[in-house]
Amino acid sequence: KGGKYFYQTFPKPQLGEFKDLQTLRMQPTQESPLTVPQTLGKLLARDTVQVELIPEKKGLFLKHVEYQITSQHFKISVYRRYSDFDVFHELLLQRFAYRMVPALPPKRMDFIEGRRRALGRFINLVARHPFFSEDELVKTFLTFNGSDVQVKMRDACKKMGDEFMTNTMATLAKDYLPADIQAQFSSSRELIRNIHNSFHKLRDRAEKMAERSKENATDLLMFGRELSTLGSDGSPIPSLASSQSTWGILRQSLKGLSVEFALLADKGAQQGRREEDDVVEKLNLFLDLLQSYRDLCERHEKGVLHEHQRALQKYGMMKRQMMSATVQPKEQVSVEQLESRIVQQENAIQTMELRNYFSLFCLHQETQLIFTYLPITSHILGAFVNSQVQGHQEMGAVWNDLQQKLGCLFGVDEMQSPPLTPK
Repeated sequence: KGGKYFYQTFPKPQLGEFKDLQTLRMQPTQESPLTVPQTLGKLLARDTVQVELIPEKKGLFLKHVEYQITSQHFKISVYRRYSDFDVFHELLLQRFAYRMVPALPPKRMDFIEGRRRALGRFINLVARHPFFSEDELVKTFLTFNGSDVQVKMRDACKKMGDEFMTNTMATLAKDYLPADIQAQFSSSRELIRNIHNSFHKLRDRAEKMAERSKENATDLLMFGRELSTLGSDGSPIPSLASSQSTWGILRQSLKGLSVEFALLADKGAQQGRREEDDVVEKLNLFLDLLQSYRDLCERHEKGVLHEHQRALQKYGMMKRQMMSATVQPKEQVSVEQLESRIVQQENAIQTMELRNYFSLFCLHQETQLIFTYLPITSHILGAFVNSQVQGHQEMGAVWNDLQQKLGCLFGVDEMQSPPLTPK
């Protein structure tokens, strides 16, 4: 007022107040229950389960295959048959119908080793899933040592019911879903479908490269054996050629070269196995997960949504029957029964609506898990590059030794002769 300035002074903050402010800033904000706070490292660290094939046991009429299942997390080994996996998979789908449950390999496969690998991928994806890993059903499969594991698993599943009955978020899911959840789901599904197709092609190429490495190893081995056969031929050299020909000396030298070619073949076979174990298997693991996401999306659309629509249609039909009953006088008992059925159907529809929202809630979380797993791409590329570097280094060392050996046996001039055909 009147051109004068007024200054207001504030008390100087005390040190304790600064500490309180810092403490407040350091406290993490509460995350939405919809968020899955996971990293790839955390998921992989949950457990690693080894699946080893046990030699076939002969029964009275049939043979059966057993697998030794060893969980690092539970630090225990148990024995399971394929039928145990089959029941476990069936119960997982009942218990976690709204989650990504990986598919089982078919019982009848051409290669038992291929089935073992597929079962290993299945159980590792299950054991690392944040909503499966500590579940009683999974614990029973990985730790129970009794002979009646299937009965034990069925009992555990019967006591718990499905996830909708035990998850505290089941009736609250609608409140946490974003308004554009359907649009988000559609765009994520399309992106994941494209990723799935690309990884399929990558896996197919990796398989072909691993197969070529093994074929190359076989060819190198056979090449060395043919050289040895050629060098072992003791047929006398004709007198007309013996005066100037060095074939006799050369022939004896060829016998020893099979050692180097056998070593090259061994290195090539190791290269093929590394490509299968470190590259193809990782690609197959992620493909199994992507396929389980596709299956989940189909279960959501064909299962939950379809059942909800059928329930609404049935409810509409009941309401029409009720209106007809009120217009045309009928027995009081039949009207009361119809009213009771309508109430029951209304409750069923309400439950289905809650299940539909919970299904979307779980789908949103499972979509997050797919993107959490995506950095496995760098693991796959690293394994691929490392296997190539190691393979080329090991084989290069043998080729260099072979080159020096040839120089000693035949002389450098013989090895650097001009081309036999004009360019």
